[in-house]
Order: sequence, then structure tokens, then C-alpha cells
Amino acid sequence: MSHMFIPDLAQEISIPEKGILSTVLRKDDFVNITLFAFANGEELTAHSAPTPATLYFLEGEAIVQLGSETVQARQGSFTYMPPMLPHSIAAKTATKMLLVQIKMQTK
Repeated sequence: MSHMFIPDLAQEISIPEKGILSTVLRKDDFVNITLFAFANGEELTAHSAPTPATLYFLEGEAIVQLGSETVQARQGSFTYMPPMLPHSIAAKTATKMLLVQIKMQTK
């Protein structure tokens, strides 16, 4: 696939009654693009990744831990995370979020 167009990202995933649902939109040698849907109160505990990444919140409200900083995310919130930054996400309400991991190429 050479390109992708999605007219409304929020419509690509439904919020589960409980738990966390993820849908991979694109995964190749360059990027990993995944939609997440969190039921109210669900959490991804602290972890890190070896790639730079962005989070974009499509719906809901969440508490996001970025290293030692805690931020309140809501619809429209965006963050960039460098490689290996410890982070966690706790949904205060039902939440939809887009994760884009950028795979660094080595020469």
C-alpha cells in the first residue's frame, strides 16, 4: 500500500465496555500507527519504547505521565515522546487515542 486516507479516525475504533482495544492502521519498516480505545478507568502502566512516538487524543480525557511530568490530555491534545521516555496513560473517561511510532533508520 502506497498511501492511506481515513476520513474520520474516531470512527475507525469503538470503545470497549471494559479493557483497552487497539487497531493497527499501518506497520512497516518506517512507522507503526495504532488506534487505541480505553474504557473509562483503564490504564497503560509505565513503559518506554526505543522509537520516537506521538500521541494524539481523539476523544475523552486521560492523565498522561511523561517522564516526571503529569499532563491532562483531552480531545485535541498532542504529545511527542523521544525514545526511551517512560510514560503511562490513564483514561479518566472513555478515550480514543492515536499512537504513531517513528522507526529510526540506521545507515
